[in-house]
Amino acid sequence: MANRIVLNTISYHGEGALNELVGELDRNGKKKVFVCTDPDLVKFGVAKKVTDILDDAAVDYEVFQDVKPNPTIENVQAGVAAFEDSGADCIIALGGGSAMDTAKAIGIIVTNPEFADVRSLEGVAPTQHHAVFTIAIPTTSGTAAEVTINYVITDVQKKRKFVCVDTNDIPEVAIVDPAMMASMPVGLTAATGMDALTHAIEGYTTKAAWEIPDMFHLEAIRLISEHLRDAVAEAKSGVPGSGRAGMALAQYIAGMGFSNVGLGIAHSMAHTLGANYDTPHGVACAIMLPHVMAYNADSTGERLREVARAMGVSGVDEMSIEDAREAAVDAVRQLGEDVGIPTVVDGLVEDDLDRLVADTLADACAPGNPREPTAEDVEILFRKVMP
Repeated sequence: MANRIVLNTISYHGEGALNELVGELDRNGKKKVFVCTDPDLVKFGVAKKVTDILDDAAVDYEVFQDVKPNPTIENVQAGVAAFEDSGADCIIALGGGSAMDTAKAIGIIVTNPEFADVRSLEGVAPTQHHAVFTIAIPTTSGTAAEVTINYVITDVQKKRKFVCVDTNDIPEVAIVDPAMMASMPVGLTAATGMDALTHAIEGYTTKAAWEIPDMFHLEAIRLISEHLRDAVAEAKSGVPGSGRAGMALAQYIAGMGFSNVGLGIAHSMAHTLGANYDTPHGVACAIMLPHVMAYNADSTGERLREVARAMGVSGVDEMSIEDAREAAVDAVRQLGEDVGIPTVVDGLVEDDLDRLVADTLADACAPGNPREPTAEDVEILFRKVMP
């Protein structure tokens, strides 16, 4: 079987990367930009960093700032209508996962209008045309949506999130500038960082894992372990440093990997928790990750030993396989504790378990899990995080 790697056509990294924006628009002959972002980024002046550059270069644009956390079908449809009314010929996706996911869905539907219901994009949709030309500029260090072929939409009516996987949705250009992440508050810094760690560990242990993504995942795990605590401390102090820059790179590298091999049930469960309780995605991932790692341990061979090594655990070569696996789980749990991640899910109640289990097993990430989960297994995992 052939393995596949899909990445951005071009990406820019490091302080000052944002200055490449206008050059990319010019090189690609784009005349009017549809800036897809959220109201907080407009309110706090983050979007202005982009629009000022566009103003200085006399680039025409329109701002769509109605992106909601956990974007909905209706949110996407409103965005499609706004894009079509704007006369734009390209998209700037500016924000975290919600803005990126909304922009991806908008871009796909504009060029593939037969999927305007949005629900039909779930799973691997047979779209025929690449999305509208998109430049993705992340403002968080976690989702890596700027380099993935995935996006997640919430179906409010059915109380579930669904994952869309489509090589046609990847942004042509990613601009990953740590300066754009300076406004992240402490909680968001921690949650998105743990989301990136979940991407890297689940991607490294998924059924589809292979050599090239393995390299990305292990380096991402190492970088996150080295930089996340510092990034959270920098968010507390308001003084930027190497932590923020390290996390900007780490989350992108994790995205290079997992987008090409898939994830597992930590993400499936996180999607379900987000849809039912509005649990922030990174928080849900971080809560579930150590429990799912322990559940999967016997199906991961030596891989958790390598996770422990990448996380800086000493003496892993002298450990038994069981001890090495436990050390990896403990290292993840300790990192979550150090950056302030809770250990239970607010609102999770007994009466919801049947629905949560069913939605988890139906989620697009579940088939990649290294161990085949049963309904009973998933219920037990949910019970571990009940208040």
